[in-house]
Amino acid sequence: MDQDRKERVTKKRHRRRRQGLLLRIICIMVLLIGILFLIIYNVFTVKEVIVKGNKHYTDEQIEKFVLNDEYSWNSVYVMLKYQFWNVEAVPFVDEMEITLKNPHTLNVHVYEKGLIGCLYINSIGQYAYFDTDGFVVETSKEVIEDVPQIEGLDCKKVVLYEKLPIDNEKILKNLLAVTRALKKEEIPPERIHFGQAGDMTLYYKGIEVLLGGSDSLTKKIQRLPYILPELSGKTGTLHVENWTENTTDIIFDETK
Repeated sequence: MDQDRKERVTKKRHRRRRQGLLLRIICIMVLLIGILFLIIYNVFTVKEVIVKGNKHYTDEQIEKFVLNDEYSWNSVYVMLKYQFWNVEAVPFVDEMEITLKNPHTLNVHVYEKGLIGCLYINSIGQYAYFDTDGFVVETSKEVIEDVPQIEGLDCKKVVLYEKLPIDNEKILKNLLAVTRALKKEEIPPERIHFGQAGDMTLYYKGIEVLLGGSDSLTKKIQRLPYILPELSGKTGTLHVENWTENTTDIIFDETK
């Protein structure tokens, strides 16, 4: 009996020791977490936001989008929010990557959606902006500079993140070829008009550029960066519709 009692006492002592050790570990962890919280709360405060990659929005607008709630004064909170939480989407922005440069400075890298053209959709009273593959990536009443408006094509309904519902595959192919080439050459027109026969006209202020149909569209556009600067301040029609690799004459009919 004495031996059994001794064993029970010994086990109880060991259990108390383990419980005491566990309690001390928990207290230390709570203390460390509290210290860490105080450091994050008092040290990691937003004083500067450095924005890169933005064209559509100003730095101030991006900063306002990022620091958009009552806890956004804390730099760690902002960084974690954009890494792990679902945040409200910003129009024309695909993603915003946020990192800490130091406890008081946020680096914001903006990845904007690749817009190459837009069509006005009467049924929704908005423009449908599409990317290089012809997918609708944004709808908005806003008109964006340097994104050409497409005229002469009829889309009664569009669905976000689906392809433009243009039944004529040849027309869609030509539209994407032209808008991609214009984007690459960095010469976006104000408007692109499609005629009934599928011929295209580009509008640059007082200059009309007749591209014609589907023949050599990309090669025709590659010549425009060399010609358009020479026509600055003039009005008239630039005839590129009949250009081929064998017939290279390009005529400008100036309006007097």
